[in-house]
Amino acid sequence: MIALQNSLELEEHAKEAISTSLASVEVCAGAGGQALGLEQAGFRHFLAVDNDAACVKTLQLNRPSWNPVCASLEQINPEKFRGIDLFAGGLPCPPFSKAGKQLGENDERNLFPIAEELIARMQPSAIMIENVRGILDARFSDFRAGFVLSLEKMGYLSQWQQLTASDFGVPQLRPRVIFVALKKPFYPYFRWPVPDNTPPPTVGEALFELMVERGWTRAKEWKNNANRIAPTLVGGSKKHGGPDLGPTRAKREWEGLGVNAHTVADEPPEKNFEGMPRLTVRMAARLQGFPDDWKFSGKKTHAYRQVGNAFPPPVSLAVGRQIRLALEKRFS
Repeated sequence: MIALQNSLELEEHAKEAISTSLASVEVCAGAGGQALGLEQAGFRHFLAVDNDAACVKTLQLNRPSWNPVCASLEQINPEKFRGIDLFAGGLPCPPFSKAGKQLGENDERNLFPIAEELIARMQPSAIMIENVRGILDARFSDFRAGFVLSLEKMGYLSQWQQLTASDFGVPQLRPRVIFVALKKPFYPYFRWPVPDNTPPPTVGEALFELMVERGWTRAKEWKNNANRIAPTLVGGSKKHGGPDLGPTRAKREWEGLGVNAHTVADEPPEKNFEGMPRLTVRMAARLQGFPDDWKFSGKKTHAYRQVGNAFPPPVSLAVGRQIRLALEKRFS
């Protein structure tokens, strides 16, 4: 489905679009985790924007058809995408995370006002925004209510919901908050995805074949010890955070899984390796739910940061599928 010029045109062509794919725009796309899940749910991205050149290079390596662009949100021309089916993105988390001091709307990295302007001019049928669970803290209740009210005035109804990645097959805890809004005719048909009853693989199960790639003789012993899901991966920011797996508490949890979390490895452990192995970027990506053929651009630090900051594709797929179902039911 092409990007349509207005909402009336969207309604006229919606049935035809549903038989193929629905059009979407992805902002703050990062390494493409959310966008990939939405693609799997049946959305076709006509634009994927991020202001980090390494992230955009990653998108270009994997999905040039998404039209990846390195730009700020202010540089987007919303009129080109008026009447789009879905506006999606992972707006910067530091304004609402404890590591980012939770300055909220007073943080220069808060992009919700700009996103709100884009939504007002694009008038998408649905909206999906991902952020950290800190945004649900009581201190941000007025901020959340204000955002909901602004969108309601534009004709949307919305919900905030916390989801945990491990409930959707991802071998990692990773609680994230999802904001979903739909135009009022679509909203009654939206339901949040139901967690999967099948337990996710443990860290050992998920990473064993990667750990043994170079013949590490103690890989089976390690697998049996790494018998839980991973703690939340932390990618850090451009200002803070390097190629490690998170703060002190997280490092202790990784140690309990037999993983050295202080740095990221270039390669899996060799045959006679002794001690706790480190994760490679590819291993971290698997724990985040990326397919093994997804490439990450840049050197190790930049590549790991992209992985650690990503939204797990399986969770995005689960939510995206529900949004698509709501759009379909409106015209069934």
